[in-house]
Amino acid sequence: MVKLYFSHLKQNLKSQLEYKWSFIMSLISQIFVFFTYYFLIISLFTKFNNIKGFSLYEVLLCFSIINIGFSFNEIFFKGIDKFEDFIIDGSLDRLLLRPYGILFQVMCSKMDFSKLARTFQGIIILVISLYKLNIELTIGKIILLLVMILSSIVLFFGIFVLMASYCFVTVHGLEVKNLLTDGGKHMAQYPIGIFKKGVIFIFSFIIPYASVNYYPLLYFVGKSNSVWYLLSPILCFIYLIPCIYLFNYGVKHYTSTGS
Repeated sequence: MVKLYFSHLKQNLKSQLEYKWSFIMSLISQIFVFFTYYFLIISLFTKFNNIKGFSLYEVLLCFSIINIGFSFNEIFFKGIDKFEDFIIDGSLDRLLLRPYGILFQVMCSKMDFSKLARTFQGIIILVISLYKLNIELTIGKIILLLVMILSSIVLFFGIFVLMASYCFVTVHGLEVKNLLTDGGKHMAQYPIGIFKKGVIFIFSFIIPYASVNYYPLLYFVGKSNSVWYLLSPILCFIYLIPCIYLFNYGVKHYTSTGS
């Protein structure tokens, strides 16, 4: 399956590079969109020295981790994000006849390599933030940082799968999907602790954005020594279980339109 996935990855890349100027313009537009978000944070800190005790580079560390996870999913799992298309045009019926899992086939169907620009920009801002914060990177902290990035990828993957499950009921799930992905991403670019208690509760226990780059960040930058904060990224992996279950449940109960 790994070999098949890389074969699809290669074909997706070749098809997008067939229209070189279109691909280049998309890449450039993604760079500008990303820097719009970045400069918004920079502009905010021209008026304030900190936000509830969080410095500019601590916020940028949050920003980079959440955007790396989101852009990674948009590159490699774009097919899941566009799952409603398979139901609308009836192509899901064709996938059901093949010997591979539906989720795997959908993952292979569509990738967006123009989002690579956002991933690289996120990594650059991450490195700059670490340098400016002057954090001593021990083996433990390096592992924690990698787990935070991985949990960001896993969380967005789970949300994409959950929204694909939602499409079995509604077919179109654009507004709710945007609320959880783009809306959640924009809020999670900042430390969740700066918001009101209701928002913190939702983003901690219903959609665990805070387990990606807030609770572990507190431990990472030395604002807390709580072991629970250190272990909080595990919630993202647990969150993935019901998301996949709901998707499989939707597949089992899927009724084709016959078109």
